[in-house]
Amino acid sequence: MSKPPRTILAGAGLLAFSFAVSLLAGLRFLSLHRPEPLFPGPGLTSRKMLSDYFPGLRRTKGDTEVFLFEGREPGGTLLILGGTHANEPAGFVTAVIMLENIAVRRGRVIIVPLANSSAFTHSDPQEATPQRFFISTPAGGRRWFRYGSRLTNPVDQWPDPTLYVNPAGQLLSGAEVRNLNRCYPGRPHGYLTEKIAYGIMALIRREKVDLGVDIHESAPEYPVINAIVFHERSADLAALAKLEMEAAGFDIRLEGSPPTLRGLSHREWGDWAGIHSILIETPNAAQGRLKGKPTTNLILEGKDKFYFRAAGLGRLFVPFGREGIPLRVRVARHLAAVQALVSSFNGLSPDKEILIEGLPAPSEMQKKDVGFFLRPPD
Repeated sequence: MSKPPRTILAGAGLLAFSFAVSLLAGLRFLSLHRPEPLFPGPGLTSRKMLSDYFPGLRRTKGDTEVFLFEGREPGGTLLILGGTHANEPAGFVTAVIMLENIAVRRGRVIIVPLANSSAFTHSDPQEATPQRFFISTPAGGRRWFRYGSRLTNPVDQWPDPTLYVNPAGQLLSGAEVRNLNRCYPGRPHGYLTEKIAYGIMALIRREKVDLGVDIHESAPEYPVINAIVFHERSADLAALAKLEMEAAGFDIRLEGSPPTLRGLSHREWGDWAGIHSILIETPNAAQGRLKGKPTTNLILEGKDKFYFRAAGLGRLFVPFGREGIPLRVRVARHLAAVQALVSSFNGLSPDKEILIEGLPAPSEMQKKDVGFFLRPPD
């Protein structure tokens, strides 16, 4: 029997190699469906699922954990929402830091760290972003977190319409149907992302939330950045919080929620649930359009030479030096905002005071870094 030509052998080898690479890449990509372990602190009083508030989410990729901290004394209720966009790590890491450290003396705190859990199960195409990043803890262990997408996984919700009219009546591009922060107040029989929004609204109503804070990040070239975005019913609250943050050394902008931009948390929470609704932003170079190579170091340290050049050309809306804007600074800014918002709320509504213990000080966060305040992996 004659031997196969070398071209056939080479082709077969290349095919086998391609198959092996595809298999490994596929398995790694599928591993994004495994959620990162979270370790609630001893202040936790109960935990639920979002489907407990809206059963239509049960056994779907939109269901997610809800953690409740209740004080011994009655007071107001604070909702902390992280992970609306899974490519904004300071948002969900801040929620995790609170989850693993706080106790509540008066009132209640409800934390949803991964609001759009489906968005954590995939990454944005053609962005080449890392699927995970790692943070070391003082005990020596490393915690890992997923770096996902701005939008719901298309495997869980497809196809996108050409144009999308959201539940609040806003006409948007079709892909925004998978953007949780365009889908409020949600629909009980709509798309999966609309059901997630509907579930969050059901939580807000059933738990009688007084103050809701949606934690985000944005690209340094985006004008709404280092900002408190507020519903008009929360104008006084936001103004007082701005004064407190600036006294603590954090520059912050105030941005009113545009009444004609519908479907966003800060607009619809206030309109449909009548609560104090706030969205806070920090700059994240890893999600910007001017960045160089996306790496875990960019996520954690926030250093990028192209953004440094853009800052020198006056193209950014925040200062951006060679030291970058690391995760510890962004989380510290969010913690400062939460502290200022709660303090301002207490001043305006003393009958609904919320007293939180164990919340890391922003100065300590910047000094000791994020890992110091994370529980070591079990």
